[in-house]
Amino acid sequence: MSADTARINARDYIAGLAASGRYHFTSAEARSALGVSAVAAKLALNRLAKKAAIASPARGFYVIVPPEYRSIGCLPADQFIPALMKRRGLSYYAGLLSAAQYHGAAHYRPQEFQVMVSKNRWPIECGAVRVVFVARKRLNNVLVQDFNTPRGPIHVSTPEATAVDLVGYPRHVGGLDQVATILSELAEKIDPEKLVRAARTAPITWAQRLGFLLVRIGAGEKTRSLESYVRSHARESTLLLSSAPRGHAKRDSNWKLYVNARVQADI
Repeated sequence: MSADTARINARDYIAGLAASGRYHFTSAEARSALGVSAVAAKLALNRLAKKAAIASPARGFYVIVPPEYRSIGCLPADQFIPALMKRRGLSYYAGLLSAAQYHGAAHYRPQEFQVMVSKNRWPIECGAVRVVFVARKRLNNVLVQDFNTPRGPIHVSTPEATAVDLVGYPRHVGGLDQVATILSELAEKIDPEKLVRAARTAPITWAQRLGFLLVRIGAGEKTRSLESYVRSHARESTLLLSSAPRGHAKRDSNWKLYVNARVQADI
């Protein structure tokens, strides 16, 4: 079969997938459907990619790009990450700034989609879409919920788990001021008891910092159970900002925390 014939069939192949509601496929699946050699299949797919009809976020994995997304050269990350993670056999959830957006904390639009996984992985760039992976210990214990996208559901950390992660990874979200700003937007959705459950999946120091920040932004009513948890589990005081020296920082006895940084939420 000629490459030109394969190209025509490749276009029909992706059209059929899209018509059935499926917007992803592997190179092996395409080759099998076209009934051609690996070289001919690759050539056919490359031609479709040059026309921006498909894109490849990962080796051997393709997405169909509808006309409304041709300008970004790929599907939005949340529309292909679930399928890609399933293909790789990896547990995951959308976290940090990406999760905050799902929960209505959209102070600013992140330039990359943040995905929590058990081990560090290389980022993905697909057209204008960038996905970064952040290693999270005890990943499978983190509380998640599903949100629907046009291509199916995606796992997202709950408001409580998102709050915990934001405090645990401040450098991934722009620093403590940004953490405080997002927490001020998340606070109304946080359940105090679920917050303690979320805190149990992370180091106790994260709970100490989170409790202080919630009080700092005026959401102290969400922290009573968390404060009890900290009092019974925190064996020593920690720093609010771990990367800065303690200096002459005042100690917050409620959270066993040395306040060695000024935090200002942009509310």
